Amino acid sequence: MISDADAPKKLHKNEYIKTDSNYLRGTILEGLSDSLTGQVADDDTQLLKFHGIYQQDDRDLRNERRKQRLEKLFSFMIRVRVPGGVSTSEQYLAMDHLCDTYCNGTLKLTTRQAYQVHGVLKHNLKTTMQGINKAAMDTIAACGDVNRNVMCNPNPHQSELHADALKVASDISAHLTPQTGAYHEIWLDGEKVESSEEEVEPIYGKTYLPRKFKIAMAIPPSNDVDVFAHCLGYIAIVEDGRLVGFNVTVGGGMGTTHGKKATYPRLADVMGFCTVDQAVAVAEAVVKVQRDHGQRADRTHARFKYTVDDHGVDWIRDKVEGYLDFKMQPARDYSFDSMGDRYGWVEGPDGKQNLTLFIENGRVNDFGDLKIKTALREVAKIHTGDFRLTANQNMIIANIDPAMRGQIEAILSENGLDDTYVKSGIRLNSMACVALPTCGLALAESQRYLPELVTRLESELEQVGLKDEPIVIRMTGCPNGCARPFMAEIGLVGKAPNRYNLYLGAAFDGSRMSKLVKESASEDEIVEVVKPLFGRFAAEKESEEHFGDFLIRAGVVAPVKVARTDFHD
Repeated sequence: MISDADAPKKLHKNEYIKTDSNYLRGTILEGLSDSLTGQVADDDTQLLKFHGIYQQDDRDLRNERRKQRLEKLFSFMIRVRVPGGVSTSEQYLAMDHLCDTYCNGTLKLTTRQAYQVHGVLKHNLKTTMQGINKAAMDTIAACGDVNRNVMCNPNPHQSELHADALKVASDISAHLTPQTGAYHEIWLDGEKVESSEEEVEPIYGKTYLPRKFKIAMAIPPSNDVDVFAHCLGYIAIVEDGRLVGFNVTVGGGMGTTHGKKATYPRLADVMGFCTVDQAVAVAEAVVKVQRDHGQRADRTHARFKYTVDDHGVDWIRDKVEGYLDFKMQPARDYSFDSMGDRYGWVEGPDGKQNLTLFIENGRVNDFGDLKIKTALREVAKIHTGDFRLTANQNMIIANIDPAMRGQIEAILSENGLDDTYVKSGIRLNSMACVALPTCGLALAESQRYLPELVTRLESELEQVGLKDEPIVIRMTGCPNGCARPFMAEIGLVGKAPNRYNLYLGAAFDGSRMSKLVKESASEDEIVEVVKPLFGRFAAEKESEEHFGDFLIRAGVVAPVKVARTDFHD
């Protein structure tokens, strides 16, 4: 007789959805052809994520439509994978066109170097997806329980070795892409292959991963990708002027749930070192460890960070090496100095010009005299280089022919972008998720509100002479942490309408998380907490000391050492 303790645990319902989906097909095609509703079946909404699509509705209009006894105004968000954040001018123009033709008009630059569009109606989904494919881009695995867009430092001027690192990031992305034919069958009218042999996913298997999986690659001294916030990270190691390999980090992740102490954000641990040629194999091995040992009964405990925390890094390393024909080497020395972007014009090692523009919260549209969308469109028409999305939601117009600089500067000036990167230090280091009105998880505003709060904080900083002080501030509408607020010196996490949990004290280089100092704070309460701290910082800061480090040194905030035990304290 099997005891209750020995009985197999019932899996989460999503595991059965994946198992029964015929490798992510489900009934998506049938749902797309149903013109009587703007939504798709519940199970298919889960499967659509693997195709890079989220079903949403306009929450600003919910009450009014309910009064009119109308269905919610359903639409779809599409996330486009951009490995390493690098896209061509032609691809940018394609996204601009699709955004205006089938979406709500705003092109979003995400916190993970992807393009994102909102407001696509169901009957336009397939056409939009085909337009993305025509531009030699795709959305497969941009969401879902698989490895997602692989991030990499996008700045060609920061290191001559950027291209080498970017190639590894692209190779990892390609290697971990799901192999199912469902994507081409559903969206690109690909021929359905009839065979007596069952389809195979060589890495993921029939049930894919327990939850989403994220990879980032950092090139010191810049930690712009927040490498410790990801399931798997690669820290580039350079010796004698060449890329020799990577320190490998495991177990990072931002999401948590209000009121559930068993959930928490976590910084990744350094597991060891691998060579450049070993990097792809290591990625596959780590993914397989999570595939085989990750939690599939409780999705709140299914991220890789919990697998690492439950078993320890040494156990993870042993399991990873069990899939490899080599051993991980000891980690090598490295150092980071910031998580931010370097704004303005910079000449690359090849003589090409690179311009990093500040795009507040990644929202590309025209806002009065600030015509971001118009400017980038006109630049793309003449630019022979590429467009690079940063992990901080900004845009680099990269590899500009020096002869074209004058024309590009003129376009930017005509559209109000000539000084877009001449902002306060806190605004240039701000970041927010989408939140309301489209995100179904949002408890509070984020991208629509953070600029207002920053304006008020700018005033307080200016009064104490710190207008140009770089202070990282990030906001999310819920605790899932898409804008990585727990890595910010000032982190704000939506708790309820107009209420935020306030976190302080993270490290400017991304090596330490922030600490909860006030729950469910209003705007006035947030300012009441940070205003005197700005004053103390101005009066007591040491040379080159950052705000988060000062808060720790001054004893204002205790550092978060082990997230599972003291994050919620």
